[in-house]
Amino acid sequence: MAQAKTFKAEELERVLDYVKLSKHAQRNRAILLLTHWAGLRVGEVAALRMCDVLDANLMVKSEIRLSAEQTKGAIARTVFVNEKLRVELQGYADTLKTRDPQWAFFPTQKFPRRGFTANTLTQHMNGIYRQCQIEGATSHSGRRSFITNLASKGIGVRVLMSLAGHKNISTTQAYIDVNDDMKRRAVELI
Repeated sequence: MAQAKTFKAEELERVLDYVKLSKHAQRNRAILLLTHWAGLRVGEVAALRMCDVLDANLMVKSEIRLSAEQTKGAIARTVFVNEKLRVELQGYADTLKTRDPQWAFFPTQKFPRRGFTANTLTQHMNGIYRQCQIEGATSHSGRRSFITNLASKGIGVRVLMSLAGHKNISTTQAYIDVNDDMKRRAVELI
């Protein structure tokens, strides 16, 4: 099975420009950016509740603590939220009608309290990528792009492993897509 496509910056911008004109634009943008800028799995995004993302003052936290039930490997982990993602998430959070801390952070019209399932969110994201005609993009592309982009900036594989919540370093290494720009920068270090 082929791995999900890693995005170039201009491809992500193309998707975000498309989403800007869609119904639920802020919600969809926040969902996509959580995968691309924080490396969350689609199931982890779907599992987010208000209390995971917002503090008591309804401000986006700098760290999202995922419980074991919310992660693929059933191991709790902390997701670090950079400032630009916090601003994006806050913009979305400010549009939410409910403030119940146990409600889904990404409610749906059909299931506002529970929100998306991992499967319905996967279908939703894949549909967005299909509409943007990004060949090979899947709901896992944001996570893979997150890891590859950090690797290309020189972040060590052990840090990447921890950020991704992987148990084995070989899993993290498989996510890193080596490209010509990375190779050019590498040989310039000689």
